[in-house]
Amino acid sequence: MNLKPGWLLLLSIICVGVWSVPIDRNVGQEEAKEEVQEENGDTGLYYDRYLREVIEVLETDPHFREKLQTANTEDIKNGRLSKELDLVSHHVRTRLDELKRQEVSRLRMLLKAKLDSTNIQTLQMDHASLLKQFEHLDHHNQNFEAKDLELLISTATKDLENYDAERHEEFKRYEMLKEHERREYLKGLDQEKREKEEKRLQELKEKHSQHPKVNAPGSVNQLREVWEETDGLDPQEFNPKTFFKLHDTNEDGVLDEQELEALFTKELEKVYDPKNEEDDMMEMEEERLRMREHVMKNVDANQDRLVSLEEFLKSTEKKEFNNPKEWETLDNKPAYTEEELQRFEVELRDKEEELKRREETLRQEQELLKERGKALEAQKKEYQQAVLEMSQRQKDQQAAEVQPPAGPNGALHFKPDTNKEEDKELTGEKVPAAPEAEVQNNLPAEPPQNLPIHT
Repeated sequence: MNLKPGWLLLLSIICVGVWSVPIDRNVGQEEAKEEVQEENGDTGLYYDRYLREVIEVLETDPHFREKLQTANTEDIKNGRLSKELDLVSHHVRTRLDELKRQEVSRLRMLLKAKLDSTNIQTLQMDHASLLKQFEHLDHHNQNFEAKDLELLISTATKDLENYDAERHEEFKRYEMLKEHERREYLKGLDQEKREKEEKRLQELKEKHSQHPKVNAPGSVNQLREVWEETDGLDPQEFNPKTFFKLHDTNEDGVLDEQELEALFTKELEKVYDPKNEEDDMMEMEEERLRMREHVMKNVDANQDRLVSLEEFLKSTEKKEFNNPKEWETLDNKPAYTEEELQRFEVELRDKEEELKRREETLRQEQELLKERGKALEAQKKEYQQAVLEMSQRQKDQQAAEVQPPAGPNGALHFKPDTNKEEDKELTGEKVPAAPEAEVQNNLPAEPPQNLPIHT
């Protein structure tokens, strides 16, 4: 998103870039244009994309863009500019309404994911109540209104004003954690190895401190060094106005925080090299932040987080510009005290104990789940066995109904087929005598009654 000067004022107040990119003056013009288009980095705000999309849509409205170009910092901060939203085109308002609906949908997904991660069971999620914790939009209205723009600007301004302080605190905790781990590591070594390792670490520390002198940021010596080594110009012909225009990379008439931080790259390279074990790149970025804050404090007269040409030229007339104090790097200015480190270590121990308790709870829950799993598996096997037995009984019953009855000694006993005998009688066929008649025929016949008796 290539912002116009007016929008840069708005973005500079509510959307400041946090990481700088070194400027290489030897690249071609095409590469320089690509760099200008990509210079607006992520602010680090969780609603950064929504903020930038709103600005991009508003930029398409001629009336609002004109009002912005004539607005000052106070008009933007106190919300007077937000009232101009009622005069933008219908197409722009429709697009803003769509962006707000998308943002609300995204926030609801975040809330659901957060509740799921904390195992909070709710019968019905009250989105209206939960959305109140997000201050960058009006959750009472589904459409994008003037209040939404006012809330977006004020919330981002407040969040970014504390951003540098939060970065300093984060770096301090990083340094304390690093020292804590170093001490714990040394405790785990025997005396001989510990002394050897302490000596090695001390040598690395001394090696890191042996660097060329670092010029005070924003001083004449520091700017002339950039003029000579980065811009490739004669240091004797140094001109503040020309220098300003050279490093106003997007030609918007001001130096923003990213453009300023890019000026310190040469000084930082004197102290930090990513190839060296003794140089910490996290410390380098903290040093860059300190340099930028130093320049802004001395140069940014109206505190709008931008350096105009007038402010820059006035700073070159100050005594500190030609005779600055020597710049103290982080190796000469510890980020924490011993008391702060001790409190941090107590906090770490408390967190470790809490993690152990949670680990034990999870282990017990896991064992309980295993026992329940075993019980369910046993129950499943019982059900399967019962089904098999029932199936076998059904098969046996069906087989018993089909098989003929058995006689003595297991021999099959068949019933006479009476139907066939009846059929033969009807057709006139001779029917064999029953087994009882056959027995009677086998008995001796009685003599005839009327036959004469022979003598």
